[in-house]
Amino acid sequence: MSSREAEHYIGNELELFAAATHWKDYFASMIRPHLGVDVVEVGAGIGGTTALLSPGHRGRWLCLEPDRQLLSRVESAIADGRLDGCEARAATLSELASEERFDSVLYIDVLEHIADDGAEARRAAQRLRSGGTLIVLAPAHQWLFSPFDQAIGHYRRYTSASLSAVIPAELTLVEIRYLDAVGLLASAGNRFISRNSSPTPAQIKLWDRVLVPLSQRFDPLLRHAVGKSVLGVWRKP
Repeated sequence: MSSREAEHYIGNELELFAAATHWKDYFASMIRPHLGVDVVEVGAGIGGTTALLSPGHRGRWLCLEPDRQLLSRVESAIADGRLDGCEARAATLSELASEERFDSVLYIDVLEHIADDGAEARRAAQRLRSGGTLIVLAPAHQWLFSPFDQAIGHYRRYTSASLSAVIPAELTLVEIRYLDAVGLLASAGNRFISRNSSPTPAQIKLWDRVLVPLSQRFDPLLRHAVGKSVLGVWRKP
């Protein structure tokens, strides 16, 4: 998050999606090739993404999370060795020492929670070393914005164009693609037909175990032109 007004996280999707292992493995496979040596993960939450991407990573991994209750779970995982080699700090990117720089700045389902996403992206660019990467995964398509999005503190959903628009011009696009085309159809059905205010654990399980594997097959065939989430990677010259 970008300011202390977001110190107490209001969402519940961290717990709801904690068991979505197929989805996590899918997006992680897209992100790992772009990770540099020293990584700062903005909005680390309860450490789900950290546990997914940091094992085996050779370099610094700093978890930033302004919500101290969430951060305590990351700290516990670090203390008992489940997140070996990671650091945790109750802070936002703007609160780091001015000289701290990283090879990758990572936002996994975080940028949509920040009111001034453009200012946050500029802060991220300033924290990158030359050759470093800004990596953003976010929910796609404003027409899918639902009561659930609002309830968990989303300000917006993105298209590839709207996400690119908030990234500073000094960064060069490496790739931007949509993920989970089959999940997009399910989300559209929920948004306009069933109109559920929140997915149930059973729906999450079905999506993760059935729809995500289908998306992994169809997304490349569709050239990642459609999907429920959008992933962008930019590099600092």
